Amino acid sequence: MDLSTLSPERAEILKRIEEYEKAGRFHEPVENDPVAPELLPEDADYLCKKLSSKIKRRVANFLGDNYFLGLIKKDILVIDGVKGEEHLHALKKGAMLTCNHFSPFDNYIVFHCIRKYLPKKYLYKIIREGNYTNFSGLYGFLFRHCNTLPLSRNRRTMINFASAVNTLLQKGESILIYPEQEMWWNYRKPRPFKVGGFKLAYRAKVPVIPTFITMEHDETRKDENGYPVQRHTLHIMPPIYPDETLGEKAGAQAMMEQAYALCKAKYEEVYQTQLVYGIDETQTEEK
Repeated sequence: MDLSTLSPERAEILKRIEEYEKAGRFHEPVENDPVAPELLPEDADYLCKKLSSKIKRRVANFLGDNYFLGLIKKDILVIDGVKGEEHLHALKKGAMLTCNHFSPFDNYIVFHCIRKYLPKKYLYKIIREGNYTNFSGLYGFLFRHCNTLPLSRNRRTMINFASAVNTLLQKGESILIYPEQEMWWNYRKPRPFKVGGFKLAYRAKVPVIPTFITMEHDETRKDENGYPVQRHTLHIMPPIYPDETLGEKAGAQAMMEQAYALCKAKYEEVYQTQLVYGIDETQTEEK
């Protein structure tokens, strides 16, 4: 698209995405985020054991739901529909969901489309450390208290994180992960996955439900950045169950490869084009 219509910051981000794709740097951040403070064990009540955490969670979910429903009513966040709802039966006893990460709102798109199928009240979200420790105001409050499970550079915090994830999945909760790791703004292609979240699912003996959000440009309207408003459709793929004969390393790898293959196939089906990355084109030119 014509980058001259975009805000300078967003134009810079899109240029960086193109550069990183060509270099195969699929899991690196492209946003201009400040360095995040380290999340320490005492700062994350993963299982919401404290009364104050329970109260803040209730308030955060109420505020977040009203905020995003307001965006939907104003036609700012556009959700055209959901396909593959028949696969959500796998949510009944706990599951890990995956989603492509292209927007601060993509987790709510998933929640909005599947909420009536969740046997428990909440959808938990695994988020990056900086989202939990860096933000103030409404977004900061939601990042910290709206059923989020933050990652951390701190080893002791991550031990607590892994234990909490396993406990929640065993209790039948549903958890959303971003196996692509970083958010690439309005990026349509599925990126190669990281295996960490699949190890957590394998360890808890729960299925992974891959989802993939596709986008279409609004023909006339632009958002606050000068980018065409996106219309979103959530695609839900068949659940992938752990093969307990393989062991955690091989089993998680197999689940990851299956999930990526399903997302790749969905991308090619919807957009009617082969999935090719800039790095592939660069290597072809070099040959």
